[in-house]
Amino acid sequence: MQKTLYPPFLKEGDAVAIVAISGPVMETPVQAARKILEKEGFRVHLGAHCLDQVGMLAGKDEDRLADFQQALDNPEIKAILFARGGYGASRIIDLADFSQFRKLPKWLVGFSDLTAIHLHLEKYHICSIHGVMPNSYAREGGEVARQALFGLLKGKTTKLASPKHPLNRQGKAKGKILGGNLSIINHCLSSPSEPNWKGAILVLEDLEEQLYHLDRMMIQLQRSGVLSQLAGLIIGQFSDMKEGRYPFGKLAEEIILQHVANYQYPVWVGAPIGHEAHNLPFIHGANICLEVTDEGSSIDYLQN
Repeated sequence: MQKTLYPPFLKEGDAVAIVAISGPVMETPVQAARKILEKEGFRVHLGAHCLDQVGMLAGKDEDRLADFQQALDNPEIKAILFARGGYGASRIIDLADFSQFRKLPKWLVGFSDLTAIHLHLEKYHICSIHGVMPNSYAREGGEVARQALFGLLKGKTTKLASPKHPLNRQGKAKGKILGGNLSIINHCLSSPSEPNWKGAILVLEDLEEQLYHLDRMMIQLQRSGVLSQLAGLIIGQFSDMKEGRYPFGKLAEEIILQHVANYQYPVWVGAPIGHEAHNLPFIHGANICLEVTDEGSSIDYLQN
């Protein structure tokens, strides 16, 4: 397995930045997140345009990029917490300069639309954190996920696990854990942000997609050669999925499993990763061991 770089873990008194590069956020949840972070012992910097809005975006492209670039380049900032998902990260990712970041890496944290950032960083072999974002720190039922994220930022890499699932496919595999939101993974195929999938353990989750859209995206992963290269698959939360005009006839998990039926790698179904309140963090790009047994599923982080 290829070596990966972990940015330095955080300690009390470190500075973090809240930056909005995707959808717009309201002031109330951002200020609530600020108080929560300060209670954890962090100093909080807000992006100058964090509360901007232009349509469905958190401000103009150039302003979102400026906030992101400033946080990337500021050596005082030890982690960048993306305010929320939605849409917009891919509009600026090719304009960002990662040269200073590569010299002094820091944790970049988010999920959903920020899957584009996670995948992009993999070409530098720098790890990031797929986890809950400030816009939902105060979400009801989300305290466990939030505290798990803060623990991970401080270096507490606890095991990610869930009980057995009837659709699990047992086995054991080692590889890099990559992925996140299925729609964004498809969006990044054949782009400069697409990683090397060979031997990877792929994570998939999504929200509010029609089931036939899910089937179409899985076909794209199949035809692009992604699924055949994997060492393992982790199916997270597929929340509020929708039927089209005609019922598709399968659950989201069943659709995914149909497209990997010809491969022998282990499949973990029902991982606590996605858009539900119980969205546990993982280190994207890390080398892991995935184990799926008749008792349940788990991942453990491996040393480089």
